[in-house]
Amino acid sequence: MTTIPVSPNSTTTPARTPALDMRGISKTFPGVKALDNVQLQAWTGEIHSLMGENGAGKSTLMKILSGAYTADSGGEIRIDGQLTPIAGPKAARAAGIAIIYQELSLAPNLTVAENIYLGHEPKQFGVLADRAIMRRETVKVLERLGAEFGPDTVVNTLSIAEQQQVEIARALHQHSHILIMDEPTTALSTRETDRLFELIKRLRDEGIAILYISHRMAEIYELSDRVSVLRDGTYVGTLDRAELSAERLVQMMVGRPLSNLFDKHSHATDQVALKVEGLTDGGRRVKPCSLSLHAGEVLGLAGLVGAGRSELARLIFGADRSAGGEIWLEGKRLSLRNPLDAINDGIAYLTEDRKAQGLFLDMSVRENITISVLGRDALAGGLLNRAAMTRLTAGSIQDLRVRVAGPFVTAGALSGGNQQKLLIARWIAIHPKVLILDEPTKGVDIGAKAEIYRIISELAAKGVAVLVISSELPEVIGISDRILVMREGEIVGEVGGSSGTAATQENIMALATGTTEMVHS
Repeated sequence: MTTIPVSPNSTTTPARTPALDMRGISKTFPGVKALDNVQLQAWTGEIHSLMGENGAGKSTLMKILSGAYTADSGGEIRIDGQLTPIAGPKAARAAGIAIIYQELSLAPNLTVAENIYLGHEPKQFGVLADRAIMRRETVKVLERLGAEFGPDTVVNTLSIAEQQQVEIARALHQHSHILIMDEPTTALSTRETDRLFELIKRLRDEGIAILYISHRMAEIYELSDRVSVLRDGTYVGTLDRAELSAERLVQMMVGRPLSNLFDKHSHATDQVALKVEGLTDGGRRVKPCSLSLHAGEVLGLAGLVGAGRSELARLIFGADRSAGGEIWLEGKRLSLRNPLDAINDGIAYLTEDRKAQGLFLDMSVRENITISVLGRDALAGGLLNRAAMTRLTAGSIQDLRVRVAGPFVTAGALSGGNQQKLLIARWIAIHPKVLILDEPTKGVDIGAKAEIYRIISELAAKGVAVLVISSELPEVIGISDRILVMREGEIVGEVGGSSGTAATQENIMALATGTTEMVHS
């Protein structure tokens, strides 16, 4: 492990003066020391990845660099060797720094050219925006990126991957030479991710310093010239490309080795908790599907994006209206009109999109955990039982190891992994018989993943029937007793368990894509 070297080992970065040099960076929020004497150095023509658990301080550090936050006094930021105070986003842009967040910051109803020039439009006759110049210059930067859309395209008609290109085009147009990318592949398909990687490598070769935040080891291996690790708001160290290994990175991030990430033990019983027969939305996204889920069982649901997995889960939860089929819970036929009916019957559903459909980001941790049981725990006359809310919140924070300063911190202030554990805590609070988890580790770090796997195993051991939807094949194989595979709205096969077919990535993909080569147990 290296600390900050005088010059990088990478052959792509021969410059003696780093493009970016951050030293002694600290940041204190009320009651929380988010960063403590952190350092980071990046070179011209380098992809420098930043890793750490959720809450380690990565995003805080990048927000300081981009001007969204102001660091505590005592630290310094140097750009190309020059001490550069960054008092806000405008100062960051002037210093050649651009950031692309997970949640893109484009004006959806404006054109590509209007977004690129937003706030600094060239003037015609001193008053009107010179649209001819805007179009001409936008075409140049889009051609540089190899974009397949034009300057007059309205942004809300573009895919997420194309919108990212607009963000990058805006950064290049503003002559940014330090580009921060925060989890840029979260919403991208495999093909879109590959194209983005090609673009990132091309920008590196053009001399741009790229700071890349990701939890995905495969991305780190493919892109990184160097990797720096933060843990609990402190700088741990920097590894050169030749030093990278999963074991070393994990130990740096969590402070301990994760020898057995999944540690799977089957708790499945013979009791059928959930039975689904011919459930369908009329064939729009889900054709008639049938499955059985046993108490204490972890049942995986795999398939390609668009296979209908989330849509099937929403039908089971009553979030979407079914057009046919039956749902049975512990031998009782259910008639679900809405999610509240499902919750009252003991079915919980953790949505794939925790921010848009799961959490109330402006509400406190306590309110988010207890909101589904307020009626159950209410005092006579419907009054809130604040003592019960406090006990439940404290127990949930402790049991699920949620890293939070206190119960009244807003959910939006938490890291992604802690937000996910918060959402799981809400559903555990209702004492579910069936828990449906849709991409439960999406956007969380390796340490938080291990915690979530532990929680799933403990719930199964208590007799909860768990249905896990996951696009990460090692994950769904590692935690599931058996796995169902969907393709084009249908359940097309089963692997693992007593199916006679081995639970391998190859067999899952064979079912998911419709090929016939299967390896049997």
